[in-house]
Amino acid sequence: MDCQTFLDRPERHKQKQIYVVHGDESFLKRQVLVSLRQLILGTGDDAFGLSTIAGDKADFAAVHDELQTLPFLGSDSRRLVVIEDADPFVTKYRTALEKYATEPAAGVLVLDVKSWPATTRLAKLVPADATIVCKAPPPYKLADWCVRWATARHGKKLAQDAARLLVDLIGSEMGQLDQELDKLAVYVGSALAITASDVDKLVGSSRAENTWKIFDAIGAGQTGAALTILDRLFEQGEEPLRTLGAFSSQLRRLVTAARLNEQGQPLGQALERAGIPPFAVRGCEHQLRHLGRQRVNQLYDWLLEVDLGLKGSSQLPARTLLERLVAQLARKPGMPISS
Repeated sequence: MDCQTFLDRPERHKQKQIYVVHGDESFLKRQVLVSLRQLILGTGDDAFGLSTIAGDKADFAAVHDELQTLPFLGSDSRRLVVIEDADPFVTKYRTALEKYATEPAAGVLVLDVKSWPATTRLAKLVPADATIVCKAPPPYKLADWCVRWATARHGKKLAQDAARLLVDLIGSEMGQLDQELDKLAVYVGSALAITASDVDKLVGSSRAENTWKIFDAIGAGQTGAALTILDRLFEQGEEPLRTLGAFSSQLRRLVTAARLNEQGQPLGQALERAGIPPFAVRGCEHQLRHLGRQRVNQLYDWLLEVDLGLKGSSQLPARTLLERLVAQLARKPGMPISS
């Protein structure tokens, strides 16, 4: 079951004795675990009914004893045992877990795992509606997720253009998007809706302005000027992932415009169709001509490399990764873009 289906109405799902929460999106996992805790133990003082154990230290015999023993105090006398990072626990005790999944228990076991192959016997023994998948939506669906999340968790209607702007400014980190939605909900007060103007005022004004300045310098081939503005952002405490989000938004638009231009559209018209505001069209023409077709075709690969690097695949500091990207963009032009 997709986690959004569960999170929309967790109370309508019948309790199971074993749940598996798997995937690579930690923010969604945290939301599911909170909802499971409330579903099983209620919203009161559940400290006596909850046990959380690290997967590399968990012993099945001890876990099983916990699950078969009712708490002296706690919500509805239920016990919930959560095994965090449970992949090694599952590997070590797979046979015992298969047996546990088929017998009655007084408590509820939650396995928080990254990998959960559907072909294993254990996976087939866990009910489909107790296997909760926590994967981030693809980038093109993040704005739609923000719209739903703003309504469900923050009680505000988020306009579609506001959602797209928020994703462009913040990036794909769902925890950060949730934090900004929380701030926006407070910012608009009693208003029922969050507009693109609200997002621009609270989240984007200075960041968008600095992004345009960096890309204007890139379009002029002024590497030093672009890096100086970027360094100033870091000194002001700007988050690297947010900076990458703003860069990604601009570069995606440039790629779209370049492809439309290849199909025969004049460059100015292609840029407008790609979502470039009128005041920035001329600057973006310079940026595309400076980059050239060869580098435009590499932009998605470069963005993916930096994104993965910021999330742990590289030993280089975040600042260095972004500085290197800016230097790649600002260096000597390649094959020109037609007018």
